[in-house]
Amino acid sequence: MTRDRLYLLAGLGSAALLAGAFGFQIFGGLPPCELCMTQRYAHGGAILIAIAGLILPYRGIGWLGALAMLAGAATGIYQWGTQMKWWTGFTECTATQSFGGMSSKDALAKLMSAPIERCNEIHFQFLGLTMPAWNAVLSILLIAVWVAAALKKPRPALEFRS
Repeated sequence: MTRDRLYLLAGLGSAALLAGAFGFQIFGGLPPCELCMTQRYAHGGAILIAIAGLILPYRGIGWLGALAMLAGAATGIYQWGTQMKWWTGFTECTATQSFGGMSSKDALAKLMSAPIERCNEIHFQFLGLTMPAWNAVLSILLIAVWVAAALKKPRPALEFRS
């Protein structure tokens, strides 16, 4: 498979995962938590990197895509671990709200700035894996695609003649 096709495959893979996440949010009523948003940023970045890879002939672009997917996979594994109670997540994602000693104005400000969902709660499972676990598995597969693209010989740069 050519490098361009690998970039296209990796970009479409991230786009499909993002579309799935938005579908679960819009049609399934599952709002994202803070870590879910971080995983989405990794896929959005990978899509932009894939587009750059289709335009530019540099081998390093494949490594950037692999790095973006590594960030997405690591975040997914981290969130999965908090959901399984293997470790404690960030306080912003897992703590219950405490309003002791706050004025009503401060309590309202704290409520409005809180994440929509707690990162350590399981809202959906399929075949025994939660959504962040599936994201991690699929992101690892996309890392393999990005690495394969990075190892391919670069194509010649496009020449524009006037």
